[in-house]
Amino acid sequence: DGREAAVKILRPGISRVIAHDIALLKVAAELVEKLSADGRRLKPREVVNEFEKILGDELDLSREAANASQLRRNFSTSNLLLVPEMYWDFCTPEVMVMERMYGIPISQVDALRAAGLDISKLAANGVEIFYTQVFRDGYFHADMHPGNVQVAATGQNAGQYIALDFGIMGTLTDSDKNYLAQ
Repeated sequence: DGREAAVKILRPGISRVIAHDIALLKVAAELVEKLSADGRRLKPREVVNEFEKILGDELDLSREAANASQLRRNFSTSNLLLVPEMYWDFCTPEVMVMERMYGIPISQVDALRAAGLDISKLAANGVEIFYTQVFRDGYFHADMHPGNVQVAATGQNAGQYIALDFGIMGTLTDSDKNYLAQ
């Protein structure tokens, strides 16, 4: 309908490549556990199993789109965080189509300053966004490295964080939230 979109597509055959690599990691983890007391203590098979689960989640772009939609609903009344709208008519497990977002990567501090953005306010807002996700919602973006966080620099959304890449999300129970608060 004329709106700009960003498209994320899984590389063809990537699931097979990852399955092969995971199988190799499982063999290596088993050897490490058999041959080393430190290896047993570090539980590499459990690590590989967790890694396999996370990668499986990341390879399902329908799940990622659903994650983004949930985070967008959670922040629908916020003026701190922008989450792109998913264009569901075009999303599949292998393709995700979403609203195109424009921003400055959070790691480009000089560019943020040059755009006239208040770094102290951004820092405070970042903490508020994190605490809101963790303590209010119990649902949080678990991969918030600088490649996945931008800041809108112009227009009505200037100064708002932009969240990207929703493959890894975390959840917390009320008990978890209480533990963290304490």
